[in-house]
Parts: sequence; C-alpha cells; structure tokens
Amino acid sequence: PAAVDRRIRGAARPLIPDEGEGPHHALRTLVRALTHGAADPADPRCTAHLHCPPLAVAAAADLAVSALNPSLDSWDQAPAACALEALTCRALAELVHPHGPAPDALVTTGGTESNQLALLLAREAAGGVGRPLRIICGGNAHHSIHRAAWFLGLPTPHTLPTPTGVLDPAALHTALGRLPDADAPTLVVATAGTTDTGAIDPLPDIADVCDHHAATLHIDAAYGAPLLFSDTLHKQLHGLDRAPTVALDLHKLGWQPVAAGLLAVPDSAALAPLAHQAEYLNADDDTEAGMPDLLGRSFRTTRRPDIFKIAVTLRALGRRGLGDLVDHVCTAAQHLADLIEARPGLELYARPTISTVLFRPTGAPPAAVAALRRRLLHHGTAVLGRAATPDGLWLKVTVLNPHTQPDDLRGLLELVEGHTTP
Repeated sequence: PAAVDRRIRGAARPLIPDEGEGPHHALRTLVRALTHGAADPADPRCTAHLHCPPLAVAAAADLAVSALNPSLDSWDQAPAACALEALTCRALAELVHPHGPAPDALVTTGGTESNQLALLLAREAAGGVGRPLRIICGGNAHHSIHRAAWFLGLPTPHTLPTPTGVLDPAALHTALGRLPDADAPTLVVATAGTTDTGAIDPLPDIADVCDHHAATLHIDAAYGAPLLFSDTLHKQLHGLDRAPTVALDLHKLGWQPVAAGLLAVPDSAALAPLAHQAEYLNADDDTEAGMPDLLGRSFRTTRRPDIFKIAVTLRALGRRGLGDLVDHVCTAAQHLADLIEARPGLELYARPTISTVLFRPTGAPPAAVAALRRRLLHHGTAVLGRAATPDGLWLKVTVLNPHTQPDDLRGLLELVEGHTTP
C-alpha cells in the first residue's frame, strides 16, 4: 500500500493547481497512474473477488451514458433511458419470476443495496417500524443482511450455523418452530452463490419450510443469478422464483462495469411502499398527464441509467451468448479443481458449485495461508482471495474471465507452489 500511495502522490500532485494543465496531460498522467496501480480483472491471475473483467461493449455503452449524463429521477431528464429501463427491468424480472402476475425489477448499485431494499419491502409488508420484522439467515449469508437490518432499525438477524456451507432446511424448520410469537412476521434469507465458496442453498426445500411456517423468503442471488442464462446450469436455481424478492448483480457474473445490481419481484405492486413525492420531480398533475413517476424506483434521487449497458449487452450477446460465458468460467473452475486434486502439495476444499474454487497448500495452518496470499500480492504475481471455513483458512480463486485457459490455471498453481514456504 505504501508504494502505491507514493506513486499516486507523485502523479496526482498538485491535486488542485491554480492553473489547469489541460485535458490531454491530465488524462495521460492520471490514467497511466491508475492503470499502473490497478488490479486488472482481465488478468487470469487476478481472481480474488467477484470482480469481473467488463465486456468491451458494456464499457462503451457506459461511456455513452457518461457523455449524455441522463438522470433517472424525473422523466424530463431521461425520456429514452426511462423507457429502456422499464422494458429491460421487466424482461430480466421475467427470467427470475416467469409466472409472476407483473414481474418487475429495480436497478441498484449491487447486491448490498438489493438486499437492503428487500428487507425494507419485507418490513413494510409486515406492518412497518411499529411491528419489528424477524430475520433468519445462515452463517453463509452475505454480511449486507446484518448491515441492512442495522440500517433499517430491525432486530439483529438470528443466524443459523452452516457448517456444510449451506443453510440446512431441517435446522431452519426447527428454528422457526421454536420462535416465540408464531404469528410475528418473519423473513428468511437464503443464498444462491455465497461469496466465500459459491455454494447455493437448497432453495426448493427452504421455500417449502417457509410456506409451512408462513415466513417470507428473500434469496440473495447476487452471484448465482446469471446461471439463468445457461441452458444447463439454470437447473441449479430451481426454486428461485418462489421468493418474493431476489437480488441480482450483473457486475459479478454478468461482465458489466460497476454498478449493475437489481432486485426482482414477481409483481410490481410489491414496490408500492417505495412511493415518494417531490413537487419539482413528480408533481401530481404531471403524473396524471402521463409522465412516468420514477422516484419510487430507488432510494437515490440522482441516478444514472446503469440499465443501458445491461440492455446493450443483452442485445449484443443474447441469452445464449451470455450463457456460453457463464458455462466457460464454470467449466474452467471445474478444471482448476481437477488440477488441484492432481497435485499432492495442494488440497481442495470442495468441488466448485459455480466458479469459485478454494484450496491451500496441504496441511497449511491459517497463518501460513494468509502470509502466502500477501506474498503473492506484494510481489505483484497474483491476486488471490481468502475464505474461512470450519476447516480453516483457504485461498480463493474466483474464475470470471471467459478467456481463461488451462495453461493460465496451471501457471497460477505453479506460482502458489513456488511461493509456499516449507
């Protein structure tokens, strides 16, 4: 970190000069500095996080949005973007809730905001702040669930242990049966693609348990939802449509520039609690005259049309084109697992569910795994993640580059072995 700070300070100063240096010099200097100190998500050795290399067509679409600078807080600022968002959100929501009466989706900054909105909608459906909503999730749930509960003034979620990496329907059934005040509103949060291992909770069984106990279900599919594009892997998301709210995030397994999140619902009527009015943006007479009311589609006021790059990508690649990319990275993850299993000096945590692979030097204690990860990072040779399980600490590889080849994977493992201290 200190070395990066020094380079940036050298390139960026003076930050606010009395006289400007001109656009060409400023761009050349700072873009080079940014690139030199970047973690390049297109590099096959940059695999730490759910941080994808964006598609060129999506990045170009994002540039068009920046140039036109529309804002989706009122129709008169973004007429075409408003219409395109409505159409694209409905189309994506129909993939999640094909049998819903009026599927719709809200555009968010990512999985965290989508989860926050889901908890808010559940709280309002349960009666608002006057009747606290109970939340039950697994230990594998994303940290944003607890953070959203805190932000919304809800009780701390009751967290069930997930020693196998997924939420156990039997344990959930027991926990729901033991709750006091059986009629109190309860939200269960399941996960379709955990950030640590990529595991997918048994969604149909969890939905059955929720039905039995009259609990509402939210599914955080920020990572796993793009499996819907695949002709074969979509089966892993069976039961996704049974949740009244589903979080998606296409700047993970959808190859979009940040931000590209969504919250899908089976019926647009469920979004009514988000209605809000500001006279200068959505006056009653304008709405009655047919101008769309956009304030109820986000917490945010000023909002860029992030849906545009998604719409361009969908049109350019189609469902099957995106599905092919999903299939490729998931196949690459399986191949990486094969390579790890074939090396006695490395141990595999489990076969990958999506495109995340956990491994470590055989028998390595947590401190050694953590130090190995930092060595690779500091030497600039690889950016690997870390994940803690009941079995200890693991190195995490999240394969998100569709151009990753077997030689890239072998080279990554050789780097790990070469930096492993005896």
